[in-house]
Amino acid sequence: MKNNNDSLNLKKKKKIFISCGEMSGDLHASYIVEEMRKKDENIEFFGVVGDKSIKAGVKAVNHIKNNDVMGFVEALKKYRYFTKKAREYLQFIRENEVETVIFVDFGGFNLKFFELLKKKILKKELQNLRMVYYIPPKVWAWGKGRIKKLRKFDDVIVIFPFEKEYYDESLRKDKSKGLKVEYFGNPFVDKYDFSDKLGKKILLLPGSRRQEIEKFLSIIVKLIRNEKVKNEKFLMKLANEEHKKYIRDFKEKYKIDVLKIPNLEITFDEIKNIRKDCKYAIATSGTVTFEISLMGLPVIVVYKTSAINAFIARHIVKIKYITLTNLNADKEIFKELLQEDFSVEKLLKEMGIMEKNKKNIVLELKKEREKLGNFGVLKKIANYLLKK
Repeated sequence: MKNNNDSLNLKKKKKIFISCGEMSGDLHASYIVEEMRKKDENIEFFGVVGDKSIKAGVKAVNHIKNNDVMGFVEALKKYRYFTKKAREYLQFIRENEVETVIFVDFGGFNLKFFELLKKKILKKELQNLRMVYYIPPKVWAWGKGRIKKLRKFDDVIVIFPFEKEYYDESLRKDKSKGLKVEYFGNPFVDKYDFSDKLGKKILLLPGSRRQEIEKFLSIIVKLIRNEKVKNEKFLMKLANEEHKKYIRDFKEKYKIDVLKIPNLEITFDEIKNIRKDCKYAIATSGTVTFEISLMGLPVIVVYKTSAINAFIARHIVKIKYITLTNLNADKEIFKELLQEDFSVEKLLKEMGIMEKNKKNIVLELKKEREKLGNFGVLKKIANYLLKK
């Protein structure tokens, strides 16, 4: 006979809200959700996520594709949208009795959202929440001002050793208390196998945002059609089928059908499946350049934004490199062609250098990977997030 109190004895589901803003954050979030669900099935995940986290089991309150912004000016244009959404997420957290909020990267929005939640908690308009910043804002690039805000978080978890060193050194000098930064290794080490074998194709990675893809194609199409590389085979990987729309938009604007260029192939396959066919990559700066470095594939990193965004970045950002692989190594392993340097002429020059140096770069990448910890990083992060 069924006990009438069975329903009362069932363990109450723990509810976690995840806030990320772009594809790299969604990827990281999906990994920790998968690992946490292996250890505890009695958790419900909700949040602002993308397809990968949804597949991992997160119920989407909003999709990250609605957050598609690139640069300072575009972010300002969407200020009202983000303000409205922050209040909607707050209401959802309150109504669903969420216990933990995990913020993943996307500092411009997430720090403001955190402040809103904290204010409501202090006013007793919201229950107390455990608030975790996983992959916090890049204070080593933007300056130490944001460290003061991060002190108010319950937990801060970074994924690079140089970040941990930066925080620890900054906090020692400041003699401040209340912020302990955790580092367990880099989660991508669990996901990508290293290989020193190189194929014959050149991998093209245009990015995931519409503006990035258009700016990338405007230069790369000229490169591919250049007589000097007519015998090369190019393989362009797009994030998903929806991005074919950007290719069609490009055709309409520039009267060039990218899909019909003879020495160019388009793929939607995962990079780990096509890596063996490639000898190096030309990639828009982003998390993907770090991912492929862990697989042992050399990269020429490119990036172009609007003149005003570039001006602001050059006067605010305080770093020598924009590529995570270079930052972690504290030297230039990957050539970075930014703004006016992202040109056909510069690319042809760097491609010539790459052909001579690619095997040496692979050896450098192997050394850099060894700095990032051994397999089992995600398990450690999941255990830490579940222990409280």
